[in-house]
Amino acid sequence: MRTSDLIASAVSNTFRSKTRMILTVLAIFVGAFTLTLTSGLGTGINDYIDDTVSGIGASDAMTVTKADDSAAGSPGQSASEPREYDPNAVSSGVPGGTVSALTPDDITTIENIDGVLRAEPVRTITPDYIQVGDGTRLVASIGSLIPGQSVVLAVGHEPDADSDSFEVALPVAYVEPLGFDDQDDAIGQSVAIAITDADRTSHTVDATIVGITEEGLASAAGSSILVNGPLEDALFAAQSTGLTAEQADLYASATVWFDPDASDEEITALKDALADEGYTGTTIADQLGMVTTVIDGIVLVLNAFAIIALLAAAFGIVNTLYMSVQERTREIGLMKAMGMGSGRVFTLFSLEAAFLGFLGSAIGAGIAMLAGTAISSALSEGFLADLPGLTLIAFDPASIGAIIVLVMVIAFLAGTLPAARAAKADPVESLRYE
Repeated sequence: MRTSDLIASAVSNTFRSKTRMILTVLAIFVGAFTLTLTSGLGTGINDYIDDTVSGIGASDAMTVTKADDSAAGSPGQSASEPREYDPNAVSSGVPGGTVSALTPDDITTIENIDGVLRAEPVRTITPDYIQVGDGTRLVASIGSLIPGQSVVLAVGHEPDADSDSFEVALPVAYVEPLGFDDQDDAIGQSVAIAITDADRTSHTVDATIVGITEEGLASAAGSSILVNGPLEDALFAAQSTGLTAEQADLYASATVWFDPDASDEEITALKDALADEGYTGTTIADQLGMVTTVIDGIVLVLNAFAIIALLAAAFGIVNTLYMSVQERTREIGLMKAMGMGSGRVFTLFSLEAAFLGFLGSAIGAGIAMLAGTAISSALSEGFLADLPGLTLIAFDPASIGAIIVLVMVIAFLAGTLPAARAAKADPVESLRYE
């Protein structure tokens, strides 16, 4: 019997006892359905985390601050404990908290550390307000994108770093308060940014709105006015008016780039080298590592329940095929008497098991994809509407294919015992079987 005939015969034999076949397929369906949904959940959440990471910073960059336990608000010190005054302390971005400032000399020192490709200071710009025409003045913060960082855009594009003109991208929440009818209406319009210098003189810088950003889960950029390089330089220069060069060149942190192909060991070595020089380096993975670990753990537990369901289904396959072997004892004896080898008999029953696995997994995966897509869409428009860009349950074709293959392998292995029994059957005894 040719292989194609074996496959056709296995498929045909599967439908001999429809009730038993349906019950077995349903058992497999439960496991495949659950495994597909949990896999889609993990894919959707991890994709969202990846997008969030790209909104926080580049994967090949880390934030570096000066390690100083004497600065107010430093970890490990009581809020009431007296601290020595540090004239170089600057705001850490946390209310009431400060960090020892980085100077141009610090930036040079950091750049000379082995493993650092380049380092740039992060300038803190604090505008007074933004305003369109004579409209309402709104308080806002300023942010900028570093290379490799991205932001979710509702309309328009990111501020062009290579443009000589002043460009901004506004958070979507600012569109209506600034007096625009909708997001598209804001694109191309001018916005004024007011900022006060050290002499208490107010400066106003006009910029063109080129994009509207969605709010991200963990991205400060999503709630800040994004500016391009030339506008950032102009605002910083205005803010620094009245300060000496030494006073202006104080930074809370710096962005350090390293080899994008660096291994975990090399990144750890870079952090250690920074620590030896008195600095602390924090990567994006450090900031979100615990979140991804917890999510992966939850998905792993859910997948474990799905695997348990599949193992229960495997016993159903064993039972189904054992009964099939019992019922077809004379047929097996006849096939062997007509020259079919034990290997072919084994393959025939193993293929029946694999086909049962394929039916259950394909149906389970298909329905899980439909249900998951519907659930994700409903949640995105309702309960999770405040998390733009989140597709809670997303399906990767490669993962779906892997699940179907996995279930078929489990079914195949479950069918080996009854298949082996059929293969070992004595043709004479089988033909005598009543």
